[in-house]
Amino acid sequence: MAQGYGKRTKLKEYKVQNRGGSGVRTAHVTPKTGQVVSAFVVNAKREKEDLIVMSDKGQVIRLLLKSVSVLGRDTQGVRIMRFKESGDQVASVTFV
Repeated sequence: MAQGYGKRTKLKEYKVQNRGGSGVRTAHVTPKTGQVVSAFVVNAKREKEDLIVMSDKGQVIRLLLKSVSVLGRDTQGVRIMRFKESGDQVASVTFV
């Protein structure tokens, strides 16, 4: 999320909806966590890959995807990036 939080959630926690469903919340968005920046469906093969997180002000971190905690569907996540400058936020996330 924009303030440096992230999480992994098992796909089985997302129920299948029919037409007219009102949606499923995937993250508990608060001013503390910020908006969701990226979301991916990841299979077991990709769990061995690295995640690169980039901020608006140019800070970059690289971490193993498996190191991100597996949490419930409607949770805020855990801190995966701490910013060096105030006012910075996550700009993008990608796999390597």
